[in-house]
Amino acid sequence: MTSATATTKAPAPAAVKKAVEATRIRIKIRAYDNKIIDQATRVIIDTAVRNDAKVIGPVPLPTEKSKFTVNRSTFVHKNAREQFEMRVHKRLIDIMNASPKCVDALMSLSLPSGVDVEIKM
Repeated sequence: MTSATATTKAPAPAAVKKAVEATRIRIKIRAYDNKIIDQATRVIIDTAVRNDAKVIGPVPLPTEKSKFTVNRSTFVHKNAREQFEMRVHKRLIDIMNASPKCVDALMSLSLPSGVDVEIKM
């Protein structure tokens, strides 16, 4: 009797969660300049809202800082050094319930140069 009741189980919560997440588009944006990245996120959000999709974000992710120290001179003056810093700003946008029309509009956007966009479905 227990085997008959085992076959009529409800679907696992993970399967239901996966079906809900199937309509999510996650967009990661990276740029060296914070003004350019804010402009690109504004364009993406406006396009998604225009096509009746729900937008979550932009979520500012931690800025990646790379510091480099180099000698000013080539040979003698060891104490004379310069320091350089490179910052990579990041944003995360989730778009829920996107229609195929919305996906096409997002793929054909022209964003400012210097912005790296990574789209996961």
